[in-house]
Parts: sequence; structure tokens; C-alpha cells
Amino acid sequence: MDVSHLKIGVNVDIQRTDGRIHSAVISGTNNEAKSVTVEWFERGETKGKEIEADAIFSLNPHLMDKAAGSRDTHSSQNNDADDDEDTYTNGSISPSDQAVPPAGRGRGGKKSNRVTQNNVQETPRFSNRAPTSASSRVKAGSARSRQSYAARPPATQQNGQADSNEVKKPGIPVPSDRRKSNCVKEVERIEQRRKDRRKEHAAIREQQEVEYDTTDPNWQFSAMIKEYRAHLEYRPLTSSDPIVNHQICVCVRVRPLNRKELQKKEVNVTTVPNKENVIVHEPKTKVDLTKYLENQNFRFDYAFDENASNEMVYRYTAKPLVDCIFEGGMATCFAYGQTGSGKTHTMGGEFSGGRGQQECAKGIYCLAARDVFKLLHTKFKKLDLIVGSSFFEIYSGKVFDLLNKKQKLRVLEDHKSQVQVVGLKEETISSADDVLRLVAHGNNVRTSGVTSANQHSSRSHAVFQIILRKKNTNKLYGKFSLIDLAGNERGQDTKSSDRQTRMEGAEINKSLLALKECIRALGRKAGAYLPFRASKLTQVLRDSFIGDNSRTCMISMVSPGMGCCEHTLNTLRYADRVKELGPGGRVEGKPAEIELSDNYNNLGAMSPQNSALALLRTQNQDEVSEDLMTFHEKVNHMQELEEEIIDDQKSLIENTQKWMTEQKKLFKQTDEVDYDVEAYAKQLDALLMKKITELTSLREKVSNFRKDIQEEETLSKNMKMNKKK
Repeated sequence: MDVSHLKIGVNVDIQRTDGRIHSAVISGTNNEAKSVTVEWFERGETKGKEIEADAIFSLNPHLMDKAAGSRDTHSSQNNDADDDEDTYTNGSISPSDQAVPPAGRGRGGKKSNRVTQNNVQETPRFSNRAPTSASSRVKAGSARSRQSYAARPPATQQNGQADSNEVKKPGIPVPSDRRKSNCVKEVERIEQRRKDRRKEHAAIREQQEVEYDTTDPNWQFSAMIKEYRAHLEYRPLTSSDPIVNHQICVCVRVRPLNRKELQKKEVNVTTVPNKENVIVHEPKTKVDLTKYLENQNFRFDYAFDENASNEMVYRYTAKPLVDCIFEGGMATCFAYGQTGSGKTHTMGGEFSGGRGQQECAKGIYCLAARDVFKLLHTKFKKLDLIVGSSFFEIYSGKVFDLLNKKQKLRVLEDHKSQVQVVGLKEETISSADDVLRLVAHGNNVRTSGVTSANQHSSRSHAVFQIILRKKNTNKLYGKFSLIDLAGNERGQDTKSSDRQTRMEGAEINKSLLALKECIRALGRKAGAYLPFRASKLTQVLRDSFIGDNSRTCMISMVSPGMGCCEHTLNTLRYADRVKELGPGGRVEGKPAEIELSDNYNNLGAMSPQNSALALLRTQNQDEVSEDLMTFHEKVNHMQELEEEIIDDQKSLIENTQKWMTEQKKLFKQTDEVDYDVEAYAKQLDALLMKKITELTSLREKVSNFRKDIQEEETLSKNMKMNKKK
């Protein structure tokens, strides 16, 4: 509706929200909004409001006539103007001096209406008065409005009864929304939207209270994870999927929530949508306490969800490696992860009745041994092989034989540069039952302790080996090493206040880094440096990382609970780094391989152990700081010096017995009447010199060892202070 033809100062009828109709003066127009601003005088005040054009024209149809009349011919407009001028010049009362009655209530004719309109809006050309401005006309119109409104009685009396003199226009329906300004209607729309949102939120809360326990502080994370999973397409690994042979196979197994986690109402933050991917929904909280998820996706060769059995895991991990050892190769299978993540369950067998009886027949140890004997008696019967087994643990940089009363073993290199575990007991086995017996015995004597994650945490790396030898020559033919690694969270104990715990954690941390680099070296070009001397674990497994027929599988075990989310991410990142440069090529989005051959050749006169540590520092700068590198070097030096002191003390004890025999013989000579005093003194001096020399050397080493212990403690304190900063 066009309102451009409406003039400011024109008198119009308006209808109030309570139904009253009275006069007002147009004070402004808005053609874009199709609205008109009007003013009137009421109870000693000038009031105003914005009204839609439709409402104005419905109560003032003569304005529509005005719009139509404006399109008449120019001559008729002049005639009308002449008539209007006669009205002014004949001495009639000016419309500005009288109240204009509302349109449609006893008006005479069309011409009268038009004359009134022209008198209000236009200045007479033949009037003796000066032309008035627009502001004057507005003031005049407002005055007429006040006079017109004041001439009417109020709509309501003091007692609240309606006044019979109030004039209402019947027969002209005016919608209620047309009586409201745009501002009012916008406020009402905002209010309605607010009410709709509140209703929607209330409905969502009611639904959430039915589906979730809202008393749980983590229920919002659970709801967000459920919503995220609803948009995923699930295609889990099945026994019908093909088995792909990898030189380096890295897979992940997610165990179910255990009884303790269910009692705590832990949120499951891991999702396995298909046979290759694992998603971790890491809970986060913003500074304004808004909760959100950071969904991190990892890809591996195989991914096993909580429904996968031990047989399923074995089928795609360790079983393909059995054929490798019958081809004269070296195979290694690791179970890696946080304590309590299911490593013992996977390697040793399932537990029935909580943590009760372990069914070892369903563990990878027994399943692998069963396949070894099956192939030995069928497919590879002509090879004429015998099967042996050994079981040892690596604890704090030392090797202990679990099948021989935990005897301490020495790890040395022979003249062929082959690493030998001196004194390791190897038992001949003839069936899978023998394997079960050895594994049960070794697990009973294995070193364990208490951590924040587990009451019976494995503090050592347990290595169970199935060894194939030629029957006639007893020559090594193939070896399968099955390893249950110590919990990866022990690496955080490096900065603990307890020295023994620090030494354990340092060795675990160092051995895991060295293991990762040795596995990655399998995928690099021939001749790549192998930092196996960085830890005892990689040193005893050196022959498993060399040769063209060496294959490795790592099973990364993760806990699904929200409380273990940090450890789960650390485990997955570690496994991701192992596979990052594997033979399958660089994973999309990962950095290219760093060539370290130049660094290997520029290590100077460093010891083999420290040079290997330096390479770990170069390859893992984000994980190994300069302080931590210095700490590892000091611990490594302490371990080397400790072994020297123990060897020297053992030699001193043996020599002391010899010296005692020599002393007795020398002393017995003094009983003779004519013994040679000079010879006696010379022999005694030589004997004492030997004792003094060995004792002095041992004492100096012990003194240096004590200094190293103090320096290790100082380094540990400094790292703890730097960590706090």
C-alpha cells in the first residue's frame, strides 16, 4: 500500500487496542514499511504510535479517494483548487481553527471531503496570509487534534464504566495485528521464538532424563558420543575378511569396560567403526565450562572392537607369523599398552569369573604353540626339527631366567657379533600342554608391583620364545618371540621420588622408544642403522630385527574408559609412529621419513649405548627432552658401572679364597725353624699388594657409583621442577 501521497498534518481516525476510535494527526510516513506515524493529545500529554497503512485506509476511506483523485486531469485539479481558494477568501473559518469530524460520520459529499483535505495540506494561493512551513502545519494539526480530542468525553469514567458518548465505527473489521506497530510485533515474534526454544529444550531434557542418568557428571559426554556414533557406518572385522601378510603389522584391540569401570559408570570413549579405524572421543571443557568432544581418528592394519575374541585376534596377528619361522625366519609378536588394558588376557588366555581362573588354552601363547606342532607334524615334517622354549624377563635393565629360579643372566656379543643371553635355560617341548606349563610357572615368578592403574602391574618385559632347531646339529633354524611388554604408563614414573621406581620407569621408557625405532628400521632401506644397544629388550631381540625374513606384529591394547583416555591416546600415538614409515608406505598426512644416516656417521667417540640413545633423541625430539636425555645417559652409566662393580666383587670373592689358601701356606712356613725370612716377606708383600690393588680399584668404582647416584637424584629433581614451570 503506497503511503507516499499522505501529507504530514492530515487529520485521520485511528483505532486503539481497546476498541476506541478517535482523531489523530499524521506526523510521518514510511513507504518501505508501509506504515504511518500519528500523534494525538490525551490527558494533558502528546502521544503517538506507528500504524500500518492498511489500518489507516480502512478507517479513512476518503484517503483512498484522495489517492484516486490525484490521478484526475489537471483542469479538474485547478477547479477544485479555485473552490478551495474561495473558501479561504470568502472569510470562512479556516480548517486550522476548527475540529474536523471523523470521516464517514455525517459527512456531506465527496467535494466537501476533498476541500477539507486541500485546506489542510495546501497553502491558498490568493490568501493574504504568508505561507506556512511543514513544521507549522504539523503544529497546527496537533493543535486541531488536541481540540478535537478534548471536545470528546473520556472513554472511561472514574468508576470504570464505558462512556456512552464514545464513538466506535461498526461494520469495518480491523485485524488485531494491524493495530500493532512493527516494533511491537517484532518483540512478540522474539518472545514466541524464545518460548518455542524453551519448549524444545524442555522436550530434549525430558528425553535425556529417560535415556541417561543426568545425576552422572559425564552424561553430557555420553550423549554427544552417542549422537556422533549415530552417523557412523559400522563394518567390523569378520573371520571372512582376507589375511594380508605384512612385514610390520600394527593392530589395535579395544577391550570391553571391566566391572570396576561399570561400577564407576565410566563413559566408553573409543569407537571401532570398521576393520582399520579407531576413533577416540577425547572429552574437553572450555574456559566457560562448555563441554565438547575432540574426535581423533587413527588407522592401522587391523582394528578389533570389544566383541573380538582371542581366536579372532590371533588369526590376523600371530598366526601368519608361524609360517615365517618354518621358512627359517625370525618372528616377533608384541602386546603393548597400559596395565589393565588386556595384554595378559590376550597373550596368556581369557579369565573366567572376573579375575579368577585363566583359560590359558585360549591365549596366543598356546594358540601359536598348537599351530607350530600341527605344521611340524604335517606340512614341514621333512625338515626334521625339534622345538624348544625359553622364558625370561627384563627388569630395570637386567635379564632374569623365569625357568631357572630367576637367575640373573648376562647379555654379551660373541666374536660373530651375535647377541647371546649367557646361561639362559632352554627346555625341549613336545606339545602345547608343555607350553601352558612353562607359561604358568613363569607368570608366577614374574616381577610385579602396584601402580595407579593396576594392583598387580607387570613391571618387566616378559619374553617367551618358541625355538626351532635342526635335530642332528642343534643349529638354530627359526625363532618366534612372544612378548608381554610392561605397562606404558610406567614411563611417567621416571620423575618419581622413589629411586627404584625411577629406574624401572626409565628402563621402560627407554626400551619402548628403542623398540619403536628398531621396528621402524625394518621398513627402511637395507643397511639402515639399528639402535638395538639402547636397551636390553632390543639387544636380546637383535636377531629378530635383521634379515630379509624377519617379521613383526604389534598388538596395541587400549582401555575404553574415560579415565584412561590419556593413556589410550599415548598408546595409539606410539603405535601410529611405528606404522608411519612401514613397508605399506607413508600414511596420508604424516611427515616424510627423516634420513638419519648422516647422523649415524657423526656420533664421534660415544659409547655404543650412548650413541644409540643420541639417535633416539634425534628421532623423538618431541618425546625426549635434553634433560631426559641426560637423565637416561646417567642411568645407563649407572647400570654399566653397577655391572662392573658386581663382576669385580665376584672376582674379589673368588680371589679372596685363593689368597686365603696362599696365606695359610705362607703362614705355615713360619713354623719351620730355618724358614727363609726374606722370601716370606717378599711373598707376603706381593700377596698384600694384589689385595690392595683390587680393593682400591673396587673402592674407586664404588665411590664413582655413589656420585652417579647423587647426580641421578639431582637430575630427577631438576626435571620435576622444570615440569612444574
